[in-house]
Amino acid sequence: MALVTYVRHDGTRHEVDVPVGDTIMQGAINNMVDGIVAECGGGLACATCHCYVDEAWADKAGQPSATESEMLEAAASERKPTSRLSCQINVTDELNGIVVYLPETQF
Repeated sequence: MALVTYVRHDGTRHEVDVPVGDTIMQGAINNMVDGIVAECGGGLACATCHCYVDEAWADKAGQPSATESEMLEAAASERKPTSRLSCQINVTDELNGIVVYLPETQF
């Protein structure tokens, strides 16, 4: 398990233990964290699981692939340097403690 902190746009924080191997998106959905819609279920076919990785964790979370980067262009909220699709961030032991911020809207 790895601790993931989801920070909603209003500042509400949700600390969740997510199994290693799951994605940041799965952790949010499985724990009913508002702010991640995941309309495509993690198929890299939408941008409704957009998140902003805390700058301190950005390098460990990695860079988006070309396909993910393309999908981020369709995100409803502003794209930032640490924008990622949470379905593309696999939880590892190295990400224990990661903090992600959720945008104001996914639509």
